[in-house]
Amino acid sequence: MASPRPVIAVLCERATDRPAGVADLDVDVDFRYCAADGLADAVRGARALLMWDYFSTALRGAWANADALEWIHVTAAGVDTLLFDELRDSDVVVTNARGVFDRPMAEYVLGAVIAYAKGSQASLDRQRRHEWQHRETRTIAGAHALVVGTGGIGREIARLLRAAGLVVRGAGRVARAEDRDFDQVVATADLAAAVGWCDHLVLAAPLTDATRGLVDAAVLAAMKSDAHLVNVARGPLVDESALLAALTAGSIGGATLDVFDTEPLPQGHPLWDAPGAVVTAHMSGDARGWRDRLAAQFAENLQRWLTGKPLHNVVDKKLGYVRGAT
Repeated sequence: MASPRPVIAVLCERATDRPAGVADLDVDVDFRYCAADGLADAVRGARALLMWDYFSTALRGAWANADALEWIHVTAAGVDTLLFDELRDSDVVVTNARGVFDRPMAEYVLGAVIAYAKGSQASLDRQRRHEWQHRETRTIAGAHALVVGTGGIGREIARLLRAAGLVVRGAGRVARAEDRDFDQVVATADLAAAVGWCDHLVLAAPLTDATRGLVDAAVLAAMKSDAHLVNVARGPLVDESALLAALTAGSIGGATLDVFDTEPLPQGHPLWDAPGAVVTAHMSGDARGWRDRLAAQFAENLQRWLTGKPLHNVVDKKLGYVRGAT
């Protein structure tokens, strides 16, 4: 008698969703589509779980029913919202979408750096007031950028910024004097001592216990008064109250923020109107076609899983990211 087809639960924002590129896969599996409120039923007997709704925490409540689960694929680079103690301690393999978002996020950062240097926000404000005022702007050539996070995204950011003429250092778990993509790498634990060098502080690190609240009042106080913060990582890397105070006092020059503690950013949140703040809606990696690329990446790993080959982008669940991607 033939073995039953493996079941893969697919968690979506709505139970009626059928992600393009997944539902049409010609593979010998049964997909069970569900929303968060149906995950407990969908995951029972499922050998794999595709987290298409990648920010959901629903698996924590459904974990008791995950009686056959072997593999979880998350369609995001960060896995901080997925991981919990029982999953970390289990034999379930977790893979992520490492590589899909690297170039779009690097382009977003370069755009933010250029926009800050050229005063694009001030120009738009003056245009709205029909105010003609000649101003001088900065060049980015020779400017200093410190990229926190030396994984795939951080390295792509560094390569693009260096190609545009910036001098780029990295910040990672371990300091090192030489690196192929950074002039040098400083220890993230020493960030407050390192930020006085940079004109642009770029956050591209995973959210872990070590990085939560990393950019606090002490780091912000150590930055140049005209320095620019760019956060494309996770909101909780930054102490938002301390950042708001720094922007309001003018102790840093500005901040381009794509991620926040609470998303969507509440309408009454003071960061919307903070001096020098540019707010975008967690979209730095979402260039057109990104969902197709996510589906193709999952399809490749699915074929590897079905044929017993090693999976790509296996997350170290204790560290919270793909090993070597720091």
